[in-house]
Amino acid sequence: MDDRRQFSRLNLTSDAKLISGENQWQTQLLDISLNGALIKQPQELTLACQPLTLEFMIHDSDICVQMQVRIVHKKNQQLGLACLHIDVESISHLRRLLELNLGDASLLDRELERLFGLN
Repeated sequence: MDDRRQFSRLNLTSDAKLISGENQWQTQLLDISLNGALIKQPQELTLACQPLTLEFMIHDSDICVQMQVRIVHKKNQQLGLACLHIDVESISHLRRLLELNLGDASLLDRELERLFGLN
């Protein structure tokens, strides 16, 4: 299998929420990266609801991470989401979470450069 991922992913099971306008769907976060996420597809969600906001809390904290996303693939009742926008506070918390769990700050620095087109 050709793994074309350019960003490290962290397996992270957490309750999450998808938001589109006034609509909200509860879901489960399965993994996360600086550039997107994998979630369980909420049953009531139609794939036409885009763009979306993904929101989840970091375990054992009151820190909420939010990112605007779009659905890029669906497989086995799971949705792959690509990050369209993330605010500075959320990406700082997400970077720290990934750094603590992946243990390689230099790798994450390179991924941030790639994400923002700095290289």
